[in-house]
Amino acid sequence: MKKIVGLPFSKSFQIAYQSIRVRFFRSLVTTMSLVLAISFLTFTYSTNDIAEGLLTSKDPVMIQKLIKAGFDFNPGDSSVGSSAKQRWIVILSLLVCVVGIVNAQLMSVTERFREIGTLKCLGALDRFVVRIFVIEASIQGLAGSFGGTLVGILTAILAGLLKYGSAVLSHLSFYQLVETSVLGMMTGTILSLLGVLYPAIVASKMQPVEAMRVEQ
Repeated sequence: MKKIVGLPFSKSFQIAYQSIRVRFFRSLVTTMSLVLAISFLTFTYSTNDIAEGLLTSKDPVMIQKLIKAGFDFNPGDSSVGSSAKQRWIVILSLLVCVVGIVNAQLMSVTERFREIGTLKCLGALDRFVVRIFVIEASIQGLAGSFGGTLVGILTAILAGLLKYGSAVLSHLSFYQLVETSVLGMMTGTILSLLGVLYPAIVASKMQPVEAMRVEQ
């Protein structure tokens, strides 16, 4: 009778970290797709935050620049909402990102048949295999989200300085930037976890003998 092995979380983290190191370039591709999606998301929201700050200044020159830049608002408005077009583009970019993550993780499962089969032959539970993939996705998600958030916000501020001048810094709300940063980090991490869910279940349901038979 096969002995059931309950390994600690630290061991799961160690295996996941080693897997990322061994497959660094594949992990980098997955992380970069997340960086691009989150940077676009945070760039869009940060740009709106900058425009909202300039709008609340009530400076006629700045308001004219905002209108010229394509922002649509009515007299007396104190906020700039994202347009339907912006929202759809952001949603589509995030969906493409999730599909890319799922594809990369499925490829990772294929490459790791023997590794997964060995773990299961040694008595590892299905949830242990799932945990490894979830930890990997969490690490990639946090790294990609942080990089994407940083790139998106800095790019938005730089673009705002070029368009509107130094007034951007004096009217930009730090609180709104923090909100956008939190949104970017949460979205990226959730997307990464969603993208790994199906591949992780596939990996956990593999039969040990079948996995060990696969030619690498």
